[in-house]
Amino acid sequence: MIHHISIAAQNPLRVASVLAEICHGKLFDFPNPVGSYAVVLFDDYGTGIEVFPSGSVYVPSSDTEPSKVIQMSSSSSFVATHAAISVPASQEQIEQIGMREGWQVALSDRGVFKVVEFWLENRLLIEFLPPELANQYLQSIRPQIVEQVLGQPIQMTQI
Repeated sequence: MIHHISIAAQNPLRVASVLAEICHGKLFDFPNPVGSYAVVLFDDYGTGIEVFPSGSVYVPSSDTEPSKVIQMSSSSSFVATHAAISVPASQEQIEQIGMREGWQVALSDRGVFKVVEFWLENRLLIEFLPPELANQYLQSIRPQIVEQVLGQPIQMTQI
């Protein structure tokens, strides 16, 4: 399970506030880097989302320093990173919040399950699973369904 993720946003406070609203979480200042925020859900899994300013990147540790977040001078508008998150908000609530913010929101059929595509700042995809879609998603990742869609798993000895 994923306990927390970190993302970057052009307006970290706005993005973190919207995520806290949809996830029914609490919003906190996050100390590093400056201008970052944490959304904590206080659920049984310790779920959290850290929102850093755009241009923030993690760099690996060295022999003398732990890994850290640094600020880069430029970053791409889009990233490959995305997450699917079960949330207590309904599809209608998610759509209303997206419209209020001016961000793209759409119900998307992935074939074996549906998600609400929510584009934070119209650049970062979060797939929200409101209660009415979460069960469908969980059923779709059962081994027999996954193997039917993706085929047999790769054997580690083949790598």
